[in-house]
Amino acid sequence: MKPLPVIVGFGGFNAAGRASFHHSYHRTIYQSLSPKVQRQTICSLAALMGLARLVHGSLEKNDGAPLTDRDFRLLEENVLNGSLVRQISLKHFDHNAVSQTIGVPGNNATIRLAISEIPERLPDGWSVAEKKGDYATIRISNSNSAKAEISYPLSVQSGGQLPDGFDLASLYKSRFHPRGLQLAIVGASDAIQSIGIDWDDIRRIVKLDDIGVYSASAMAQLDSHGTGGMLQARLKGKRVSSKQLPLGLNTMPADFINAYVLGNIGATGANAGACATFLYNLRLAVEDIQEGRRKVVVVGNAESPLEPEVIEGFAAMSALATDADLKKIDASDRPDYQRASRPFGENCGFTLGESGQYFVLMDDALAIELGANIHGSLLPVFVSADGFKKSISAPGPGNYITLAKAVSAAQNVFGSKIVRKRSFLQAHGSSTPQNRVTESRVFDTVAKAFDIHDWPVTAVKAFVGHSLAPASADQLTNALGVLREKVLPGIKTINAVAPDVFDERLTVAIKDIQLGEDAQLCFLNSKGFGGNNATGTVIAPELTESMLKNRYGAKDFNQYLERRSKIIRTCEDYDKKCLEGKFEPIYNFGRDLIEDEDISINEKGINIRGLKSNIPFALENSYKDMV
Repeated sequence: MKPLPVIVGFGGFNAAGRASFHHSYHRTIYQSLSPKVQRQTICSLAALMGLARLVHGSLEKNDGAPLTDRDFRLLEENVLNGSLVRQISLKHFDHNAVSQTIGVPGNNATIRLAISEIPERLPDGWSVAEKKGDYATIRISNSNSAKAEISYPLSVQSGGQLPDGFDLASLYKSRFHPRGLQLAIVGASDAIQSIGIDWDDIRRIVKLDDIGVYSASAMAQLDSHGTGGMLQARLKGKRVSSKQLPLGLNTMPADFINAYVLGNIGATGANAGACATFLYNLRLAVEDIQEGRRKVVVVGNAESPLEPEVIEGFAAMSALATDADLKKIDASDRPDYQRASRPFGENCGFTLGESGQYFVLMDDALAIELGANIHGSLLPVFVSADGFKKSISAPGPGNYITLAKAVSAAQNVFGSKIVRKRSFLQAHGSSTPQNRVTESRVFDTVAKAFDIHDWPVTAVKAFVGHSLAPASADQLTNALGVLREKVLPGIKTINAVAPDVFDERLTVAIKDIQLGEDAQLCFLNSKGFGGNNATGTVIAPELTESMLKNRYGAKDFNQYLERRSKIIRTCEDYDKKCLEGKFEPIYNFGRDLIEDEDISINEKGINIRGLKSNIPFALENSYKDMV
């Protein structure tokens, strides 16, 4: 039997808050939570937003004063309004005054300038026609143009922005880091610390090349500290910095995690597949563990596309929900920003979001040995293209293939009853009119093929928007919450399922649904731009434990449970620390550098001074029968 890839840690941040310990999931089912868990959810978000903190189990204001009931109600209102999809904050950028430079034709024109402003060397075709007092009239005789700057409001002002007041840059020495890379650092740190086992202890147990990191962004880092700033510099009369080009590469999320969080010298990679990028990277991670190439893999994505240029680029494709269209479909004179993303309902386009989500996968044997807290496990991820297309954005057969293969694989492992009665779908659910038809048709067709009825469907983009590369990572974070707590988030931004949705065999959740024991498997579905289709399968923690108990026997499994109890207490201590507002990302700049002199190589392997494990040359000859 192949190793089972199990999830032993996960974390990150998006518009719903911190992912670890299911806090961001709780925000998506807030009205279904008990009062105690609601208070904890508010506490988690308030700590990120700098509004309050947990001290000795009680919420306090930042000045140390206790919160009255009235204070808590005001805090709750601020937290709920300052999270999930909403109007983009003016502190992020002024969406009402986006600047644009336009050219004004200057052939045979005259302009009046202060003499002090006239350059010593006039541009070609310019001449001074008249001087009068402190001013001169300049005649322009060729086709040179003058430039003027105007400002205008963005047509799209909604987004899945990180919670108001959550300042990534203040958490570590993030000077000149693009926001997407800040998300990679803090997201991966949250995942690593959520394991409850010190990372250095893990590195001492496994071989150095038994570790892998797979992470990427789909559109690179497009803010002023990355590619965006590099491309804008000359237009703004600024110099390109030495950091903008390298930090803008879409491979940088993996590189930053290797260099500053983990100190990893094992496998690394950045597989990009548009909106399916996370599942492309997850496929590498799952296959690495199943084939025995790695014992531990950190996988995830980070992206921060809430920039005016990116928003306008998608808006030019008619892909986003504009303010005008939101008002039109609601017959209102004001756009409902909090309901901008409406998967499978009457919608008008998707809503961009920002996110950084990471997961730590282990070989099941290593997880049992360490007593790791297992949150679930994974079956293979399936990827397919669409074949010939008449338009790069048009749908094709690829998603039928990936979902059908995933369902068939799950049925081969668990039988038809589990798949038919106890699985649910985390839809791509982008909130476009085209997606609601094409994706629901895929679901309905596959459901008929496998005799599935009333297949529960949800879409996390309703809450956090479309974060591009991490979009399916947002799905997985939410799915882990559902598989643990058995409540499927309803798509509460819609009043009804649109009439053109293919839902004969589906139950598209509009309100939260109590799934109970019917939440055992989740299919993560992604339909990426350009024909990048992928589907993955997540197994619930109790079903995973049943599998492991069958593999290792009751005695060994009970011993594992004893080891796990200590790890769980360490996990809880970390969560408590975060609730107290003491989140400290792992950022090891310049630590434990490996110099050339520290490396020694012989015929048996590679040794690195200062590291307890080495890298043996235990490579199998796959061609011995051919030579």
